[in-house]
Amino acid sequence: MTTRNPAMPSLCEACCGIRSVAGNNMENLEQKIQKIEERNERVEVDKAWETSWIRRILLAMFTYISIGVYMWAIEITRPWLNAVVPAIAFMLSTLTMPFFKKLWLKNKGRSVRDSE
Repeated sequence: MTTRNPAMPSLCEACCGIRSVAGNNMENLEQKIQKIEERNERVEVDKAWETSWIRRILLAMFTYISIGVYMWAIEITRPWLNAVVPAIAFMLSTLTMPFFKKLWLKNKGRSVRDSE
């Protein structure tokens, strides 16, 4: 019985490329799965940041500071006190968005089902 040199493809492999296609398909699938898992991890981290209280508080602080500086620059009386209202309004808007998102998704799902 002769042993085949693994570097030399068999007649079927050379003619049809069966080994390389099957091997490449598995490698491609594994690479695609790996990319999907990496993407899912990034999406989860982004979602955690988007819904975090730290992000909301930082946005409210930056809103307060930027509006306060603007009001101070245009010489509004008591700019730092007046800047509180827009900062609180922004914070409230970020807190209510999940509620409105749920309503929108609920209605969107209903309209998709109705169109089918």
